[in-house]
Amino acid sequence: MNDKVPMTLSGYDRLEEELRHLRGTERPAIIKAIAEAREHGDLSENAEYHAARERQSFVEGRIQELEDKIGRAEVIDVSKLNGKAVKFGATVTLVDDDTEEEVRYQIVGEDEADIKAGLLSVTSPLARALIGKQVNDNIEVSTPKGSKSYEIVKVAFK
Repeated sequence: MNDKVPMTLSGYDRLEEELRHLRGTERPAIIKAIAEAREHGDLSENAEYHAARERQSFVEGRIQELEDKIGRAEVIDVSKLNGKAVKFGATVTLVDDDTEEEVRYQIVGEDEADIKAGLLSVTSPLARALIGKQVNDNIEVSTPKGSKSYEIVKVAFK
């Protein structure tokens, strides 16, 4: 899998910070915990040792995952984007056709997505429906609660 992973600069910075934390803080703490657990003798019945080894396995897996994503990152500077059509990085204001409720989402990379913060993954059904559309276009999206219709009222790049 050699595909580029699109992300904003802030998303990239968060991944790098997590990687730094795992390498610089978590990894040494786990190594210390394993060494201390070994000093308690019989490893076959040593719960602290097994817990530390399990944590080590998780952290090492996450480090590999982060290194892979950072290595394949395609950092997109949203401040340099413009246009009328919805694309990665756009902040889109929508009006729900049924409730007239207005919502605003920024389309971001998968690892940055946080729907409560208004950050919508570029791979989500809603984001895929929005890509390429413009103000006043209507879209329809299938959700677990049924089909939803929205009208695009604003497209901005910040």
